[in-house]
Amino acid sequence: MAKEIVFPAKNSFALSDYQDRPLGPDEIRGPTVATLISQGTEMGWADGDNFPIQPGYAAVFRVEEIGEAVEGVEKGELRFCMGYHRETQQYPARFTLKVPEGIAPETALLSRLMGVSMTTLMTTKARPGDKVIICGAGPVGILAAHNFICGGYEVSIVEPDVMRRSQAQQSGVTTVHHAMPLEDRKYQGNVALVVDCSGHEGAVLDGCRIVRKMGEVVLVGVPWRRYTDLSAHEIANAVFFNFVTLRSGWEWEVPVLSRDFVWEELLEGYNNAPHNTFGGFERAMKWLGEGRVKTDGLIAHVSPSDPAKVYADIRARVIKEPFIVYRWDLTK
Repeated sequence: MAKEIVFPAKNSFALSDYQDRPLGPDEIRGPTVATLISQGTEMGWADGDNFPIQPGYAAVFRVEEIGEAVEGVEKGELRFCMGYHRETQQYPARFTLKVPEGIAPETALLSRLMGVSMTTLMTTKARPGDKVIICGAGPVGILAAHNFICGGYEVSIVEPDVMRRSQAQQSGVTTVHHAMPLEDRKYQGNVALVVDCSGHEGAVLDGCRIVRKMGEVVLVGVPWRRYTDLSAHEIANAVFFNFVTLRSGWEWEVPVLSRDFVWEELLEGYNNAPHNTFGGFERAMKWLGEGRVKTDGLIAHVSPSDPAKVYADIRARVIKEPFIVYRWDLTK
């Protein structure tokens, strides 16, 4: 039997047996090389009330089996998917991407985290050359900064934690602040977009106070808990008098895949969308392959053999690297 990580109960982490289902004609399957841990999301799931949970965020696997209807996929190639923490991956081929030659599996996985803020890059009113501030230099925040740097924006990060500021700079972000530069005339009233990746209501209020008139503040970070005694009135006041567009940074605002018009399938609908989730992943993987994000020393490799220890270490902040990857190929 194959193994997968399961959260059977609140703050409980285990390896469980599973068996692959029969391969569908449009599916591909193979052994997992690596999976990415989404720290905030997975710890949020573990603190929740709905169990059991099969966690997972992104996976890279090596193709061994190909369904009869699949075209354009070869055995032995590495593919990316939004997969679970398990020994094998099985997905419709259209929901996977080939990992380009020369990109390490653990690096390719980061395209999933880049996809979180890629939707904001696709939908924002801000244009290349505009000032963009990212609040929070966690895994999502660091990669959000690089999305906008690659897009041609003038980007800075606000992060109170010294270690995280250092990691952002290590990744290639050159402008990092310990607090929102509200008194700096270069920024005050001149910022087109603030992307909050912290989930901190204080950062949201600061963002509403610094953006230019009709500027955007986009909420990407999950507000898992309350950090301050701020009232909604304070944020509403800043939004109203600064004419702020305050909106969700919901990553699924764009379709997973674009669907063109097909007359015979009209009742199934079409979106004719110029941007989609997998297009964002593909763009992120291209940027990663070009070395635009420096990842040396920022990715921790952990074994899936003892998930309880891994998540305990995450909670205790024992693992210093911002990106944490299960290496399934090293356990065999």
